[in-house]
Amino acid sequence: MQSGLYVSLSSQMALEKRLNTIADNMANVNTTGFRATEVKFDEMVANTKNKLNTKVAFVSQGNDYLNEGNGELQHTGNMLDFAIKGDAWFSLDTPAGRVLTRDGRFTIKETGELVSIRGYPVLDAGGAPIQLNTKGGEPAVGTDGIIYQGDRQVASLGLFEADISKGYLRYENSGIMTTDQPRAVVDRFNVGVEQGYLENSNVNAMREITQLIEVNRAFESVSSLMRDSEDSFKEAVQTLGGSR
Repeated sequence: MQSGLYVSLSSQMALEKRLNTIADNMANVNTTGFRATEVKFDEMVANTKNKLNTKVAFVSQGNDYLNEGNGELQHTGNMLDFAIKGDAWFSLDTPAGRVLTRDGRFTIKETGELVSIRGYPVLDAGGAPIQLNTKGGEPAVGTDGIIYQGDRQVASLGLFEADISKGYLRYENSGIMTTDQPRAVVDRFNVGVEQGYLENSNVNAMREITQLIEVNRAFESVSSLMRDSEDSFKEAVQTLGGSR
């Protein structure tokens, strides 16, 4: 009977984690370049201490992973807005270290340095900050990420990849810091840059709302089962103890 309570408790903990990820996804439904967080739950089987050696299945707390689907591209016409087509990331130099992002809202400082909307230097494929000519006119960027000012090639947007399944941490909404060392994308046949576009969040709002309703119902159902199990346990103790 106590095993049932433990199973229900593990279910509640898993549902609470999923509820938190849904709330975070919904909060970033309009965040440029944001990729939704999903949770994978595994079944854990434990042997209870009884003569039948009964196995009880518990729900794990779950492991987070990023939804790698691309968001829709939105045309802005801004020459310093960039979107990535394919599975790659821009790289920023932040106080916390190198951060990967799909948010391509960039600006040029008075010094000519290309920076993110929060002022972090944008890196090229070699990991160096991108420097532009402040008097060279508006930059033109090809799908290969090469930056031109006039007829002169001045820099190249770095596109990076990393094995996110090895672990990551969120950084300021759409940014992530990966356990796996980011590597420059060398073969770009299926990866490219679109100038004058931004990538919207890949959060599916309707899907998240539906899951929110399902999680709330499941949470209420588990809570009801726990109350019933607890009441049955109390009645059994009272009966065995001769209190009734």
